[in-house]
Amino acid sequence: MATYVIRPAETAPPPDNSPLLTDRLTAWVQGRPSCERVALAALIEEDELLARDCVRRLLVAEHEGAVSCDWPEFEDRYPRAPGLTSADKAFLTLILAISFPRAFPLRPIEMLDDRRLVIVLRALAKFAGSDTIAVGTRS
Repeated sequence: MATYVIRPAETAPPPDNSPLLTDRLTAWVQGRPSCERVALAALIEEDELLARDCVRRLLVAEHEGAVSCDWPEFEDRYPRAPGLTSADKAFLTLILAISFPRAFPLRPIEMLDDRRLVIVLRALAKFAGSDTIAVGTRS
């Protein structure tokens, strides 16, 4: 006669109801200057870099459960962050230039792929106050 072992059903972990980091950062940036709002929106749209630990650890500061972007600290340290390619650093250089408007070289723009270039161009148009310029591919 065969013996059957009855195993208890696996219990699923409880759902994580904590807000996403991007939602928390979006809420924080609402009270910040438009240049920071545009820069953060572009970084969130790009999606890959903010998901990396090396970027999050350098950029996102937590204070008593609240989050913020520490742009100056990030600017000082991201060039030495492990795992970032030249193209990643070029994109971040342009995002930082938007977050703190100042004269900056456009040289990094040639290292961007089409997807990141579109994100930067949209961010620049938005920062300039334009909501009528369409950036993207023509059909």
